[in-house]
Amino acid sequence: MPVTLPRRRFLQNVTTLLAAGASVPALAQSGTRPLRVLVGYPPGGATDVIARLIAQHMGGSAVGPAVVENRPGASGRIALDAARRAEKDGSTIIVTPDFPLTIFPSLYRKLAYDATADFIPISMVGTSEFALCVGPGMPAQVANVGQFVQWCRANPRNALYGSPAPGSSAHFVGTMLARAAETELTHVSYKGGAQAVQDLLGGQVPASINPIGEILPHLSGGRLRVLATTGSARSPFLPAVPTFRESGYPNVVAQSWIGIFAPAGTPRATVSELDTVIAKVLQISTVAAGFVNVGVSAAHASSDRLASILKSDLRRWASVVQASGFSLEE
Repeated sequence: MPVTLPRRRFLQNVTTLLAAGASVPALAQSGTRPLRVLVGYPPGGATDVIARLIAQHMGGSAVGPAVVENRPGASGRIALDAARRAEKDGSTIIVTPDFPLTIFPSLYRKLAYDATADFIPISMVGTSEFALCVGPGMPAQVANVGQFVQWCRANPRNALYGSPAPGSSAHFVGTMLARAAETELTHVSYKGGAQAVQDLLGGQVPASINPIGEILPHLSGGRLRVLATTGSARSPFLPAVPTFRESGYPNVVAQSWIGIFAPAGTPRATVSELDTVIAKVLQISTVAAGFVNVGVSAAHASSDRLASILKSDLRRWASVVQASGFSLEE
């Protein structure tokens, strides 16, 4: 259900920001319409949690209370299509992970939106990495990436790895590893990370590649082992786990991000003011702590910086997708 924040809550949020040494600039636009915050995924997931944390502290600005609107389906594409068709006045924004914008343009033969032409970046708000996990279906002596690759070569029929979805970033991390290791890995797709992790725990698949936040709640039981993470440096969530780079695979590096976008044509002044508000929100300790709870590090990048990151990631993932030979119709 949409979350509407009343003006009293907004005034409380402003007090919190001021106490933290931050100030909330008023948006240039006036009016009482809610600020629609679109999310392309169901309530409770990492993107939804982050959108609600930000909306809670943005609500009540000059464009009215912030309302989170979940438009799940098609791996985020339905919400992005709705965002591109929204009014270009700053009254609608979308919170989205990177892959529908950075990977899908190379993956789908037909796509309802253009990642760069149909949207204007507002802010990047968080980053995360992926983890290669093995479970009960993998021999206990497999303790690092090198041993995992050796086992896959010796057991090609069982060299399977799960991921949250076909065409996801995690899926293509697996293809990056297979290419770097010069071995075959067979991808098993799921409808969401929870299903992939459950099959990993049950031994139906020996390995899985997931966003770190999806596997953190399952590590205390000792049934899952994390062999490597995909960052350029070790993850703050798993500081004892080496990266793929440290494990001898320097090209297996991938960082996911969550960004906020508006429909193309939204006035630059409005975008700049929204970016300023969001940057202040990310400084609130409870917001950063909420990000940590879903395995995401709060990290701000401005509109121009996010536009540059988006273009760079589009090029990088295009080469990975093309090399894999994988594509989807719809």
